[in-house]
Amino acid sequence: MQHRVCQQPAFQSRWSVRTLARELGLPRSTVHHMLVESQLQPHRVRTFTFSPDPDFEAKLLDVVGLYLNPPDNALVLCVDEKTGIQALDRTQPLLPLRAKKPRSWTNEYVRHGTQSLLAALEIATGKVLAHVKQRRTSVNFLRFMQDVVAGYPDKDLHVVLDNLNIHKNEAAQKWLQRHPGVHFHYVPTHASWVNLIECFFSILTRQGLSQSVHQSRRQLKDFLLDYIGNYNQHCTPFVWTKGPEKLQRIIEATQQYQTAHPPKPRKRRKKLIIKRTNWTMY
Repeated sequence: MQHRVCQQPAFQSRWSVRTLARELGLPRSTVHHMLVESQLQPHRVRTFTFSPDPDFEAKLLDVVGLYLNPPDNALVLCVDEKTGIQALDRTQPLLPLRAKKPRSWTNEYVRHGTQSLLAALEIATGKVLAHVKQRRTSVNFLRFMQDVVAGYPDKDLHVVLDNLNIHKNEAAQKWLQRHPGVHFHYVPTHASWVNLIECFFSILTRQGLSQSVHQSRRQLKDFLLDYIGNYNQHCTPFVWTKGPEKLQRIIEATQQYQTAHPPKPRKRRKKLIIKRTNWTMY
């Protein structure tokens, strides 16, 4: 059975208990029990992306080293932006949760714009410092980092970031020169899972945004700030859980992928030459 489950069905994208039972000629209950015992889950799919970053191993170990053994008299912060948070309103009143009836709402909605959340996660405590802006810009990012620095005086800050241009551009580098106590550590390209702030964004999405209704951008902004304020009262530290064996497998798989798929040389862009023609109107 295990061999058959791991094969692709002929006319379906995946197996279900019923289709597999019909294929094997067994009762559904028996097939379900065998799947559980074999720890096979044909209904699930997980996503992944290999990083093309040539410095993948060095960057990964640098960030993980910060998580597991932070420098003395320093704080490790994970910073990122969650953009495009929509203020969605429903066109009809919601029906509240009742016994034997789930909470219900209409499938028609109205968009009232979006907001961007800039957040810094202190992994030692789980507390989050946040700004809510209408756009993600370099100016807003540096203003946010200015408040982050003010919130942790007399502390060296090691900040984990992704490779977004506003995190690495000339303005960011000049800001770092003016703040020698702040150190940026960039995760590998296409490896956002290394940044623990993504875990907080997942919590925010599931607990706060998945069934929320907001009638304006201002209402959404107030909700986000109130949610984070309440979250900080009950937060717990974030702990890195991938051990050395798991990391070694990831590094080896990434190296194999990069060897099999070397980066393509960039083509030089041809300059577009537009010849001007004098037209005479008759």
